[in-house]
Amino acid sequence: MTTTLVDLDLFTDLRRFGAADVSACFTCGTCTATCPLSDDAAAFPRQLIRYAEVGLKDDLLGSKELWVCYHCGLCSETCPTQADPAEFMATARRYAVASYDPSGLARILFTRPVLASVIATVVAAFLAAFMYSAHGPQESSSLDLFRFIPDQLIHWIGIAVMVVMALAGLVGLVRMTGQVARREQVGLRDVFGSRPALRRTLSAAWSAIAVESLGQRRYRADCGADDPPEPLYRRRWLVHALTIWGFLGLLVATVLDWGLALLRIKETGTPIPVWYPSRLIGTIAGISLMYGVTMFMVARVRRTGTSYQVSTAADWLLLVLLWLTGATGFLIEAALYLPAAPGWGYWMFLFHVAVAMELMLLLPFTKFAHAIYRPLGLFFYARAKAHVHTA
Repeated sequence: MTTTLVDLDLFTDLRRFGAADVSACFTCGTCTATCPLSDDAAAFPRQLIRYAEVGLKDDLLGSKELWVCYHCGLCSETCPTQADPAEFMATARRYAVASYDPSGLARILFTRPVLASVIATVVAAFLAAFMYSAHGPQESSSLDLFRFIPDQLIHWIGIAVMVVMALAGLVGLVRMTGQVARREQVGLRDVFGSRPALRRTLSAAWSAIAVESLGQRRYRADCGADDPPEPLYRRRWLVHALTIWGFLGLLVATVLDWGLALLRIKETGTPIPVWYPSRLIGTIAGISLMYGVTMFMVARVRRTGTSYQVSTAADWLLLVLLWLTGATGFLIEAALYLPAAPGWGYWMFLFHVAVAMELMLLLPFTKFAHAIYRPLGLFFYARAKAHVHTA
């Protein structure tokens, strides 16, 4: 016999994370019936709303359905009582990210916007001041932009940031895996216990990471199928995909540039032709990221569409950090290719590195954590979907 724990404060706590007032909901099921992504393997949002209303915290946090939803807003458009189930799903995801984080930092960043702004400013300022304390001279060569802050210092700070990010992300993933696996009744033997189980696991992982997270298949084909007729360049799935691909592309370009320097093919920051892999990938990825993030920001300012009606400070924190990282990167590239290094280029380089480091450091604690948790949720969904088809 299993014991179900009820958290009477769950709904009150959820409301601290956004506009999650679904008190008007009378569980008619219209939201679930109209959602293009809801199916036998993942039925939502009505079921998750009921979890929140009756205090089933473990069931809510163990719901893979939280991450199958792409917040298209169709459920809110068709809700007869205007309970806004789409915003509830977004709020529940913020709550889940904070719950998977044992440090409490994610909760602060999501629920205390003033303090979150202070933390973001202090972290960037500390990183910049720490690196500036070891700065070199400002000379006329554009290469000195990258000698202004010692390479080794940036390298080791970057390693430290990546370690913190990886450990925080891993802790969150383990906690989420435990929650979802218990609810889905999936054990290690079901995942790795036999060759058929391993094949199902690899197939689900491919579907979650390559097909859905990178390929945006269901977001593109199902979630966006009922969009109003808009130009392709404004489609939410495309803007979302370009933002993801842009960020990953910049990460690949950075690793390639570091690899070329390690192999002594080029020095860090040396001007290279546009057809060099690291520069070509970085330029295309930077344009992709800037376009995606800018379109998201414009949509939130204009509130174009149901999914952009509510914007939290956490939404803007992520968008601003991404935009500043991309914009300052292009400004540094412009300074690098000038005949002589401009004075502002040194400070732009310092600002860019500090913001990029902060973006990675805060990844597991901000809305950016979707990049960690959504693929795992989609993995469990792909397993459930395969089970439904074979049952």
